[in-house]
Amino acid sequence: MAGITIRKSISMATTAFPSRDDFAAMLNESLGGENEGFEGRVVKGTVTAIENDMVVIDVGLKSEGRVALREFAAPGQKAEIAVGDEVEVYVDRVENVHGEAMLSRDRARREAAWDKLEAEFSQSSRVDGVIFGRVKGGFTVDLGGAVAFLPGSQVDIRPVRDVTPLMDIPQPFQILKMDRRRGNIVVSRRAVLEETRAEQRSGLIQTLAEGQVIEGVVKNITDYGAFVDLGGIDGLLHVTDLSYKRIGHPNEVINIGDIVKVQIIRINRETQRISLGMKQLESDPWEGAAAKYPIGAKFTGRVTNITEYGAFVELEAGIEGLVHVSEMSWTKKNVHPGKIVSTSQEVEVVVLEVDSDKRRISLGLKQAQHNPWDVFAESHPIGSIIEGEVKNATEFGLFVGLDGDVDGMVHMSDIAWGVTGEEALALYRKGETVKAMVLDVDAEKERISLGIKQLERGGVTAPSGTVGESTGGTASAAGASSGSKINKNQVMTVTVMSIGDAGLDVQVGDGGTYGFIKRGDLGRDRDEQRTERYQVGQKFDAMVTGFDRSKKPTFSIKAMQIAEEKQAVAQYGSSDSGASLGDILGEALKARTEKN
Repeated sequence: MAGITIRKSISMATTAFPSRDDFAAMLNESLGGENEGFEGRVVKGTVTAIENDMVVIDVGLKSEGRVALREFAAPGQKAEIAVGDEVEVYVDRVENVHGEAMLSRDRARREAAWDKLEAEFSQSSRVDGVIFGRVKGGFTVDLGGAVAFLPGSQVDIRPVRDVTPLMDIPQPFQILKMDRRRGNIVVSRRAVLEETRAEQRSGLIQTLAEGQVIEGVVKNITDYGAFVDLGGIDGLLHVTDLSYKRIGHPNEVINIGDIVKVQIIRINRETQRISLGMKQLESDPWEGAAAKYPIGAKFTGRVTNITEYGAFVELEAGIEGLVHVSEMSWTKKNVHPGKIVSTSQEVEVVVLEVDSDKRRISLGLKQAQHNPWDVFAESHPIGSIIEGEVKNATEFGLFVGLDGDVDGMVHMSDIAWGVTGEEALALYRKGETVKAMVLDVDAEKERISLGIKQLERGGVTAPSGTVGESTGGTASAAGASSGSKINKNQVMTVTVMSIGDAGLDVQVGDGGTYGFIKRGDLGRDRDEQRTERYQVGQKFDAMVTGFDRSKKPTFSIKAMQIAEEKQAVAQYGSSDSGASLGDILGEALKARTEKN
């Protein structure tokens, strides 16, 4: 019996002791009913104690939970909580290793905030937040528990250097973007300001009118103008409307914070842009400018600006004239205006043209000075001797620097007797000082013709005004060299001095005047026009046909032959009477021989 009793007891005991699964079910039953679904939820709890920096909260679980005191404080503020207060917390876990519930006030606020923000974002509503920290590229904003990112460009309408005054202050924001799954929220303070500003501008702009004079405060200055606050709406005061006089930068006239009186020039109600002006409140200096600045009058002005095409000269405040580069100097050509005048320099100018409608005045700088070409012509008449430095040599002559910063040119045919072309140019070098005779001055064309060979022995002794007409006759070498006149159509005996492809350089008699015979004037026939038929020192007769610009006589054998033929025909008969040309010329030559 005893054994049976024992087995029965063991059997009963085995039957009464629960299995592992039964034990888990019994545990869940004992904890679950009221705890099921707590984790991951926001629940209400009661503050039972505040211990140092922790708050003890009872949320109705088997054990209480602890939350850091700082989680109950708003950014920049102290925590205001007391025992007995009812608060919402987020249950992370029902029980940790210490047997306490793991709670979070921040998480509860965040979850609640996200629900609220999603609803406001869908309606494009503004939300309240507090800027509480700085991060790369912007700032962090507390939106009632949810943390959002505020880009630096979205803080204000204009760049803000110091954001400190805006931190820890509740203010409205506009949600630009949010992603709950990633926990990202982007907000803008600028959008709220622009919307508010647009509302104010719409109301204020209706009270303004073009032509109205109003006071404002200078808020910002740029290179192109200034922005003026007209009491809630800004207007642009362009630099060209600040004053009638030239202004380099607006800060020359106004500064930030100045109270200025302006006139409304234009209003664009669609774009809400307002153009302002200050010079419109002043008298226009261009009124009566044509009478005040007559053409040809001389004035003193100040150089205000220099460009590649000229210089601007201020005649009075608000009136500037342009001195074109071509009107800056008589002698300095193709030179940058900055090498002639400098900014702020006082200069004398002459009014060349006035256009009041276009507000333009053309001025001349060189016209206020004496024309150096006229001065040279007065002080150096034709035939006078000058001395100067060879400035340059070109393919057609030498340029010589003269008084008054002008240049004269010695043509290569006037450099030396019997030498022309490159040989003549090679006789002088750049920088060498030479003497020359003034042959001609044309002030209008700014040209001075000089001659060097005219100073040598054998130069023309008579000016062109004394040259007469002659029907013939031979002048002796002695007569030519002693200063007698050389007349056009006069036949003279000449000596070949040099031979060139273009013709012959000849001299009248011994030591007389030098002249030239072109290749085509050496004879009537082409065979007679060959220069190789002549030798240096050879003498023959030729007719004076004219004078070049240096008063050097030109001779022609061809012209002499034609003249002799005409004379023979007239004296001995014509070919029409039956006499041949040979008979006529034969009689003429016979008569000439008998005469000699």
